[in-house]
Amino acid sequence: MAMPGTSRKSAAWRSVSRHVILILAAFGMLYPLIWMAASSFKPDNLIFTQPSLVPSVWDFSNYASGWHALRVDFTTFYKNSFLISALAVIGNLMACSLTAYAFARLNFRFRWFWFAMMMGTLMLPYHVTLVPQYILFLNLGWVNTYLPLVVPRFLAVDAFFIFLMVQFFRGIPREIDEAAIMDGCGPWRIYWRIMLPLSSPVLATAAIFSFIWTYDDFLAPLIYLNDMRQYTVPLALRAFIDSSGGESLYGEMFAMSTLSLLPVFIVFLVFQRLIIRGVALGALKR
Repeated sequence: MAMPGTSRKSAAWRSVSRHVILILAAFGMLYPLIWMAASSFKPDNLIFTQPSLVPSVWDFSNYASGWHALRVDFTTFYKNSFLISALAVIGNLMACSLTAYAFARLNFRFRWFWFAMMMGTLMLPYHVTLVPQYILFLNLGWVNTYLPLVVPRFLAVDAFFIFLMVQFFRGIPREIDEAAIMDGCGPWRIYWRIMLPLSSPVLATAAIFSFIWTYDDFLAPLIYLNDMRQYTVPLALRAFIDSSGGESLYGEMFAMSTLSLLPVFIVFLVFQRLIIRGVALGALKR
């Protein structure tokens, strides 16, 4: 029979070992970001030759020179990214909430068939529809504009957000709808006056994820935007690398990459409780 003191010591050692493993794993995951941030303060000739995370020579000029290193300064790139991200958030909240309300609350023919079709799109990789979408937008004359990046968001193309909202709407008691109908409310008024105010957690979660995913998107702007004045931040960072074998501005690129993480980090840090709450409520409401 184990002594109480021995049991407490073994439990303490297990707790310490778990924390050590978690700390090492966290450091391994964060190491690339730490290395990038440290490299942003190094001269170009020391970035790949000095393995230390602490620069021997601190060069703060990478941030100032990197901001104006390209033909267009980064103020324009940030404006473009924030504009596209804001429109994507608005479009997703409007279109996905309307679609989710229809699937969760309205009765129409083949509702479950269309819902299954919508869910099936979650299994399609983006690359499968890339060529048909590009041909469509090219024929519409939308290439080299923001329209391919924004307009689809107003047409409820993000099935993940629809599914998340459907799960949340289904958890709201139908007695509320019935009481509203008795008071003379129609479907639109129930959606606008009742469902949306009660769904603020899942709407906040959808808005945060939509902003982060749109802000970080690299592939879609790369395909549809050709003019550097329309570039987003991820696309502008690629311009620091000379693919033809010429000189690449690694120090400036790492400096601007570090700055580009700040908006996403701030949004996640401020709203992380809403993200967890919205996802948990959407999954457990049933």
